[in-house]
Amino acid sequence: MRKLALVCRLVSFIFLGSFALNLSAAQRAEHVFIISIDGGKPAVIAQSAMPVLNRLAREGACSWTATTIYPSVTLPSHTSMLTGVGPKKHKIRWNSWRPRKGVVRVPTVFADAKAAGLSTAMFVGKEKFRHLAQPGTLDCFDYGEDLAITAGKPCCLKPRKSSTLLAAQVAQRASVYILEHKPNLCFIHFTDADDTGHKYGWGSPNQIQAFADVDVALAVVLKAIADAGIANESVVIVTADHGGHRKTHGGKSPDDMTIPWIALGRDVKIHFPITAPVSICDTAATALWLLNVPVPEWFDGTPVTSAFR
Repeated sequence: MRKLALVCRLVSFIFLGSFALNLSAAQRAEHVFIISIDGGKPAVIAQSAMPVLNRLAREGACSWTATTIYPSVTLPSHTSMLTGVGPKKHKIRWNSWRPRKGVVRVPTVFADAKAAGLSTAMFVGKEKFRHLAQPGTLDCFDYGEDLAITAGKPCCLKPRKSSTLLAAQVAQRASVYILEHKPNLCFIHFTDADDTGHKYGWGSPNQIQAFADVDVALAVVLKAIADAGIANESVVIVTADHGGHRKTHGGKSPDDMTIPWIALGRDVKIHFPITAPVSICDTAATALWLLNVPVPEWFDGTPVTSAFR
């Protein structure tokens, strides 16, 4: 574990150091990476061994009190994260893969980025994200179905099964793609903490270990960005879809609704605590703003400009 923590710190140090070079306040990012830690409750993150994430929070701009939408569940919340609007507009209120329902009806950030001539990619750990893969908007949608495991998960009155891909696998697949293709907009989803939270409880030793595993996966992605030679031109946003309590989530309590929002990279303020309110819908708006893509007027979210020089 000590060697692993040292490796994570080294990767983070290299990655963070690369951002210190050749920054220009007149330019925004050429690459934006949105990394979502499913079930990423700040109070449990604080108890977990996450040296890479903690260093990002210290060195970049950070809020530990950002908020998600209601219902605070994975698919509706990630839809808001990646469309910039709440459930009243995007209409996705279910939380499983339902092929007959098709894809989300409002444009995603990938659609807006693609219309601006940018490259896009999405690496996820749950099949339900297919509802966000609108035709023609993603150069790469990777769920890794061939590697997915089956995880028991309580839903409503009875358990159901859902296939998930471990963070280590998602990170590896994303890293290979980043090194070769250098996408302008890339979303990466780590599901381990949510799966263990449902099985063992939020804040359980098992979930705390899962957060540590996610931190290692985060280090792999950051190293790939650095190795691809695009760190100086990139902004990484690390956030979450919801928190949790006991073995569930979905309510309006702070345990379920509070999420982290951390930015690091080109023109991000250093050692900056974000004091203004941050919403999960702001993530989409910030990504488009950074990429110089017009933010739609009908967005519920706005760019978190206070985090940037």
